[in-house]
Amino acid sequence: MMFEGVENRSFIPMEYVIRLARTPWERAGYHALRREVFCTEQGVFSGHDRDVIDETAIPIIAACCVAGMPDRVVGAVRIHEPEPGLWRGSRLAVHAEHRKLGRIGAELIRMAVCTAHGLGATRFLAQVQEQNVLFFRRLYWTSLGAITLHGRPHHDMQADLSRYPAHGRDQTWLLRPQPRNREAA
Repeated sequence: MMFEGVENRSFIPMEYVIRLARTPWERAGYHALRREVFCTEQGVFSGHDRDVIDETAIPIIAACCVAGMPDRVVGAVRIHEPEPGLWRGSRLAVHAEHRKLGRIGAELIRMAVCTAHGLGATRFLAQVQEQNVLFFRRLYWTSLGAITLHGRPHHDMQADLSRYPAHGRDQTWLLRPQPRNREAA
């Protein structure tokens, strides 16, 4: 129902949780979001984006909250340890409607690197799409060089672990976006 003088606006969550995926619905939402971003939106993969890494990877999610409870997965990343001490992050995805917040991707990256650091990472690497390299540099990552992956330009990048304090697997972070002054926009 539309009231006279009231603009129809999308729901903007007042808080998000960032944590390791714990429940079946969180894991299902994690995979659905990855499929939406990497298959439907970007066309990097056809059908699905799952691979052998998913068998051992630790999925991390961002979920928007309704009435203080996680409601829908809107961000995803995974981490895994291909060799002792070396950890990798991959499949970072944020739902298109939630990218304007700007902090969800950064918080997923922070959770990923801090978790791996707590699990013994001495190096943390990711293959980052070229359009996101500057974003990662702002988060204290260094490019190790340009590569082509899935026919697209990427950079091998390394996190500065001194900027990411180690923590355990049971962390849950709350992200509360600051409301934007719509009149000033």
